[in-house]
Amino acid sequence: MNQTFVPVPPRPAPIKMEGLGPWLRNNLFSSIGNTLVSVGVIALLLWAASSALRWAVFNAVTAADADACQAARGIGACWGVINEKARIILLGRYPLAEHWRPELATFLLLGLVVASCSRWFWKPWLGLIWLVVLTAFFTLMGGGVLGLSKVSTDQWGGLPLTVMLTVISMTIAFPIAVAVALGRRSNMPAIKTLCVIYVELIRGVPLISVLFMASFMFPLFMPIGKSPDVLIRVIVGITLFAAAYMAEIVRGGLQSLSKGQTEAAASLGLGYWQTQIKIVLPQALGTVVPSIMNNFISLFKDTSLVTIVSLYELTGALSLAVGSDPNWRPFKIEAYLFIAAIYFTCCFAMSRYSLWIERRLAVGKAR
Repeated sequence: MNQTFVPVPPRPAPIKMEGLGPWLRNNLFSSIGNTLVSVGVIALLLWAASSALRWAVFNAVTAADADACQAARGIGACWGVINEKARIILLGRYPLAEHWRPELATFLLLGLVVASCSRWFWKPWLGLIWLVVLTAFFTLMGGGVLGLSKVSTDQWGGLPLTVMLTVISMTIAFPIAVAVALGRRSNMPAIKTLCVIYVELIRGVPLISVLFMASFMFPLFMPIGKSPDVLIRVIVGITLFAAAYMAEIVRGGLQSLSKGQTEAAASLGLGYWQTQIKIVLPQALGTVVPSIMNNFISLFKDTSLVTIVSLYELTGALSLAVGSDPNWRPFKIEAYLFIAAIYFTCCFAMSRYSLWIERRLAVGKAR
């Protein structure tokens, strides 16, 4: 039986599923209801964006002229408050004639942090560089040596104080957290109990109460005139608070590893500390990088609480700069947007570095 060949009619090409057009069609305009909602939301966003641009750019006043800013109230932003008060916001009550010192000190400390994030600097001599830079920072800020006039710590403020509190607290809190996390998993009851009490006690109270105790209650238990400087007490309080939270993060990473890791190390004849340093901790810390960075970012923002003990960091210095001047007090919103941009820049940089670390670890695991 002869069969006649019948060609298959051509079919339409597959619908493209990648790109901006298909994404919009599938997610925003897939139905009449979704289309109406999407159009309404887009129109609302465009209106908000145009209003924000008119207020922040087109009708804004950039000159440090209080009268011009008063005339533009409700119409445009007054960025002149930044031009007028930026130095006080960034440097607090530090003597005006010595502003070059906190500027240089902050530049050195931030440069040290950036350099420490690069693998090229992960060498044994990095610890020596940290010691030199921290010594230079406190020498520049405090003075009293090398011909520098002495500036008491209660005059430190603004961005230098925020950066210093964050960097020093992070640096000291991390090894404490690792030690406490290992202690909570220890087989020695005394060490384990002490670590548990420390973590639960610190985590059971807010940071503001820790700062209050360190600044106002601790001196009551010391001989008159023998209490450490308030800045030292604040650093210790923030460090212990951050270490308690970070210890639980590290402990979670330690618990995520299987017992086979330690059993394999024991079979190779490695001791406890060799196993922890060479095998367990590198894997555990790599697992919890996002959580550790989240703790760092939270600590950076929590430094604003030191205002309650009369240390005027970035947000506290803003209140000093704008709140005490009736001519510029109505323009706090613009000043807060300025420091919000600083906080966002620093936090975004830390989050991007965390992603870079995660990618590096993923490449190492793939190998």
